[in-house]
This record gives sequence, structure tokens and C-alpha cells, in this order.
Amino acid sequence: MFGLFSKEKTRKRLIEKATNKHGQQPDRWGALEKLFEDGSEEALLGMCKRFAVTSGKSSEDEAEKSWVVDRLAEKGAVVLPPLQAYMAEALELALALTVLGRVAQPPQVLEVVDAVLAREKPGYTRHPERRIDLFRWLGEYQGATDAQVVDRVAPYVDDFDENVRFVVADVLGAHDPALAGPHLIRGLTRPEEESGRVKRRIAEILAEKKVPLGDTSAAVAAALTGTVASFRVRGDVLVGG
Repeated sequence: MFGLFSKEKTRKRLIEKATNKHGQQPDRWGALEKLFEDGSEEALLGMCKRFAVTSGKSSEDEAEKSWVVDRLAEKGAVVLPPLQAYMAEALELALALTVLGRVAQPPQVLEVVDAVLAREKPGYTRHPERRIDLFRWLGEYQGATDAQVVDRVAPYVDDFDENVRFVVADVLGAHDPALAGPHLIRGLTRPEEESGRVKRRIAEILAEKKVPLGDTSAAVAAALTGTVASFRVRGDVLVGG
């Protein structure tokens, strides 16, 4: 019992040292190496926590985080439980998602993505960076079909945060227009959309992809004011810009 307590105490100290942004790089790196050797779920979670800390020197910070990504990826699927535990609370997800893409098969990846989204319902959030990181990564993930990406991203067309909506428009624009088009049109025509930047980006995508407007042509035409006034409906598509 005492040995177990002592090991947990040592591990806790290593995690504190590995995530001390004011510490020296050799100290952090040494602690990270020992956590990697430990290999327990708690130790791997401690390694993940290094992603949330920014040390003073950017070059050192990037090198340490890159090392952690590579070492966690070496562990393979065993890292998934601590990785998910970290992602449930982390304010930024980019590096954790990089690890996820390297250790999990597509079905597992989508399960993890869905678990994150279950905590990120469309609407107000204090930390939109989580959604931005997730959607940017998912938009480039090669293991998902267009339908799988669009289905997960589209509900956030009317998200509270303008930057989230802008990223959502970009992600939808990079996927099958037949699937993404109706959601982009909804984003452009919804009365609550006050961001000229978001409206213009959506209009650019609709025009570039020649998305058929169908019976939404009149609603789209009515929405072409302000930053999108240079666009117009011609036939069944949006043109101009």
C-alpha cells in the first residue's frame, strides 16, 4: 500500500514538473520522459496536459509538444482513454486531435468526435476554440466521408460565435455541395446572421460551387445586402462577388 501511494505521489510530482511553464526545459523534458516510461493511464494523461501549457520560449514549447505528440502516438490505441479524458476538459484540442488521428481507426475517431460534440451543443460557449479546433481538424480528416463531416458540422451554421460560424462555412464549402449546399443557404438567409464576414464567405462558396438554389432563390436574393450586395441570383445559382 505504501509503495503504491509513493508511486502515485512521484507521478503527481512528475506531472507538475512536466507542466510547469516557468520551469527549465531539461526539467520538463526529463519529467515527460519518465511519464512516458511509466506508461500508466495517469501518466499518459499527464503527458497530454503538456499541450495546455505554453512555456516562455516558443521554439522550446513547440519542440516539447511535438515530442509529446510523437511519443503518445507510439503508444497506439492504449492512449485513447487518457486522450479522451484530456479532451473532455481541454480548452484547445488541436494537438490532441493530431494524436487521435494517428492512433485510432476512423470509427473510433468519429466516436471520440461525437463524445466531444455531445458536450458542445450549438449555442453559447465560453470557449469557442474547442469547436474551432475540432471543425478545422475534422474538415481535413481523410478518414471520414463527406456525409459524416457535414452531418457533424452543419448544426453549427447558426452557432453563437462568429468565428465558429466562419470556420463551419469553410469546412462545409470543402465538401460535397449537394450535401453542404442547403446548410450554407440556411446560414446565408437566416435573419439572425449579422456578420458581414460570415455572409460574404458563404456567398463566395455558393457562387464558386454553383450550388443550386432551388426554391430558396427568393430568400437568397433578399439576403444580398451589405457585404454581399455585389452578388446576385442568376437563374438557379448565385453569381458575382
